[in-house]
Amino acid sequence: MRLLTMISAITCLFAANSYAAGGRDQSRIGETVDNTIRPVMHTYDIPGMAIAVTVNGKRYFYNYGIASRESKHPIASKTLFEIGSITKTFTATLAAYAQVNGKLSLSDSPGKYFPSLQGSSFDKLTLLNLGTHTPGGLPLQVPDNINNTNQLIDYFKVWQPAYPPGTHRTYSNPGIGMLGMIAAKSMQQSFDDALEKKLFPALGMVNSFINVPSDRMKDYAQGYTKKDAPVRMNPGVLASEAYAVKSSTIDMIGFLEANMQLAKLDAKLQRAIDETHKGYFKSGEMTQSLIWEQYSYPLTLKKLLAGNADTMIYQPTTVTTLSPPLPPQTDVLINKTGSTNGFAAYVAFIPAQKLGIVILANKNYPIDARVTAAYHILTSLDK
Repeated sequence: MRLLTMISAITCLFAANSYAAGGRDQSRIGETVDNTIRPVMHTYDIPGMAIAVTVNGKRYFYNYGIASRESKHPIASKTLFEIGSITKTFTATLAAYAQVNGKLSLSDSPGKYFPSLQGSSFDKLTLLNLGTHTPGGLPLQVPDNINNTNQLIDYFKVWQPAYPPGTHRTYSNPGIGMLGMIAAKSMQQSFDDALEKKLFPALGMVNSFINVPSDRMKDYAQGYTKKDAPVRMNPGVLASEAYAVKSSTIDMIGFLEANMQLAKLDAKLQRAIDETHKGYFKSGEMTQSLIWEQYSYPLTLKKLLAGNADTMIYQPTTVTTLSPPLPPQTDVLINKTGSTNGFAAYVAFIPAQKLGIVILANKNYPIDARVTAAYHILTSLDK
């Protein structure tokens, strides 16, 4: 008997929040989520998933399966998942917050903050290039032979672009990682402290960590590879800035609400969040903002899948500069995927409709399945 038979038997499906909508809406949303998520779990043999939906500022939480095949502990809304590259949206927010507070400018060059880079090709970039994957051909990952910051800076000293900056999009951890390092340095903090002691508290995120404290390890789900081997993230250089955050649906849905101006935040922080929605480059149907990727809404699933295809991660794509930058839009769908070896995540929101969704899973499964599930749920609610 497949393990999913057992998971299905213990699956818990519930909507939580004291300000949830009336029974009819709650039932409709729950049915939509249930009918979409259960087949995904079955198809990919996923041990556990946590879903959060926000509709006009009202939150709904749906938890399925188990956090660990060994402990059989059920998924809950405070269960911690590795969110992978969705971490980058917090790095972008931190950089924008530093700019709003006069600590840096996205038009600055890296050499302003790391003087040893002055005169190098890397110093000809802007911080905006680092935050939009447009430096000109940085690799996807930090090279394996780099084990510390000094080695990283030495690598950037001799790096040469494959394309003129601002002409191609090449998805890169080193680029956003350096932006995060620079943002934290401009604030005279370590990056970990800048997120865990500054940004997360300001956002009201009490279930989000780079380094999970010992008293919360019980809430940290076990991850599983596509071949079902248990695994958790093994952090490396720039992990904190690029992919190391662990979070919950409670915190992530609140973050999406902040991105739709539905949260009560400090005015400068809200302005910083809004700044991350500006459009700087166009690649096909996708507009590249500061890490966030957005599409004119409504849009077809085909177009959304194209923007989230593997080619957008692993291959360079030409981009068109938007000059002046596109101001933050509301009639758009804004999204970001995230993956580690044992976890899969996806977030998307539509500001004009005040709709958002968070999908977290403790198994790595295909991006197109996550995007399709979220699209079906969001568009079914947008009626």
